[in-house]
Amino acid sequence: MVPDVSRGSHTIGLLHYLYRTSDIEAHVDPHLVAAYDPHLPDPGRDPNATFGELAADLDLWVDALGDKAPKKHVWHCPVRTAPGDRALSDEEWATVARRVLNATGIAPEGDDQACRWIAVRHAPDHIHIVATLVRADRTRPRHHKDGTRAQAECRKIETEFGLRRLKEGDGTAAKRPTSAERRKAERLGQDAASRELLREHVHRALSGAADEDEFFDRLAAEGVRVKKRIAPSGDVLGYSVAKVGDRNKAGEPIWFSGSKLAPDLSLPRIRERFTATTDVPEPPAVLELSGASAPVRARHFAAEATDSALTSLTAGDDGAAAAQLIGVGEALDALAQTSFGPTQAELRAAAVHFERATRSHIRAEKEEMYALRRAAHQIVHSGSALGRGQDGAATAMVLDLMILTVIAAARWHAARGHAQQAEASQQAATHLRAAYQATAASPLAAMRAYGQHLPAQSRRQHAATVRTALPHLAERLRAEPGWDALAAVLDQAERVGHDTAALLAKAAAQRELDSAESISEVLVWRLQHLGYVTQPVSVPRSRRPRTEPAPAVPAAAAAHQEANRLRRR
Repeated sequence: MVPDVSRGSHTIGLLHYLYRTSDIEAHVDPHLVAAYDPHLPDPGRDPNATFGELAADLDLWVDALGDKAPKKHVWHCPVRTAPGDRALSDEEWATVARRVLNATGIAPEGDDQACRWIAVRHAPDHIHIVATLVRADRTRPRHHKDGTRAQAECRKIETEFGLRRLKEGDGTAAKRPTSAERRKAERLGQDAASRELLREHVHRALSGAADEDEFFDRLAAEGVRVKKRIAPSGDVLGYSVAKVGDRNKAGEPIWFSGSKLAPDLSLPRIRERFTATTDVPEPPAVLELSGASAPVRARHFAAEATDSALTSLTAGDDGAAAAQLIGVGEALDALAQTSFGPTQAELRAAAVHFERATRSHIRAEKEEMYALRRAAHQIVHSGSALGRGQDGAATAMVLDLMILTVIAAARWHAARGHAQQAEASQQAATHLRAAYQATAASPLAAMRAYGQHLPAQSRRQHAATVRTALPHLAERLRAEPGWDALAAVLDQAERVGHDTAALLAKAAAQRELDSAESISEVLVWRLQHLGYVTQPVSVPRSRRPRTEPAPAVPAAAAAHQEANRLRRR
């Protein structure tokens, strides 16, 4: 059950919205379910009642104060049940309204001087509570932290009414759009409120930006208005952004400062990310990829950095882990920007969800995120990955690691009582799995085809390797659809001189495999990764008879061969 407190200045305008049905499909049979006066005329049921009369009744004590009345005197709180919850009756919604009003201090139970209020239901899953913020004794209600108090009361109501228990927040979430902002987004035909869209624009611009200038350049390239706050010295003190076409009644752009979009998007917090990011050296694994394309190199660097993040999440250093989560968020944004089609859509959704998981009260050790920030920078600047061949294989490899990392993030947050962040991580993992499936299909199909066309002697040899390295998994691996792809990667590894049994054992030992849906696929990507970082123990060799022609080597194997040829010089 979700309450959403906001304030406004026009009682009658809000009433017109709550009772409007002609152009809002979700509004059905608007009517009062409760009010400060049980005999108050209801415009939804009484043909003689008018909006003007109802507004005047609610505003009575406000108008009595004249010029001393608060400008934003309308207190508005929609309360919505979660998807899948049962439909509450009008009587139950009336109870919800009274309990929320009591908990927030707007209308304490038994207080005959309390604010005037109504609760309108115009859809099965929610009500709107409207109150005017002047009491009968002409004082203001004590409603400090009303949003937090409303949330706490809704958690109690969920338990008592048998509804889905939603996660409690910790004050680090970004501010949700108001009802007015959502209504405006509907009128403008936007997918989300301007506040939410701008937050995504800023995150994309920040992803991997090497410095402040690049951040502002990329922010402008996102197509949003940017306004800097400049000190007399010429230094930039802050910034605000506005969506093109989003204006107030005076025709002026509606600006949002970075801190109003999210707690970590103020300029001082953003600047903390820039320090020394570009000084992170490339690991040897990436330096050896001299024959690979820039997008492939960038994704292998991202895989190295993501692997380190995954290790941090289980190492017990909370400051390092919190920083790595910020870096993972930037890497996700970068991957989304450089992907196409279904993969891009799923990655964008994953990035939006995981953004919530990057913030908690644990202070991040910023230097721990620099490798992932440089990885994000390289991904963005290397260009888009086509999703085929080496590009697709490299993207699938890093997504496979990202899934594990995001699941580990969910467990890390859950262990520390960060309920919202844990749930956001789980939602991100769902979208990452979909992105992985869309990306991995093509390279895995190519590997399976390669593996199926291997000579029978080679297939027997690779099966023997699996029995030697992983005797407890050999039969399961042979039975999985991914076996042919695994055989193909083992063949590639052998061709460039690796001890395939040792390499396979090392891949299996990296992390547990029991939770994998397809162990063979997991091993494929681990071998792809390790194949670039493990030094061959001998020169390339073939165990096939000389009279038997070797199958054509696909692009991924060619890259391995080229990397090893250069190492032997």
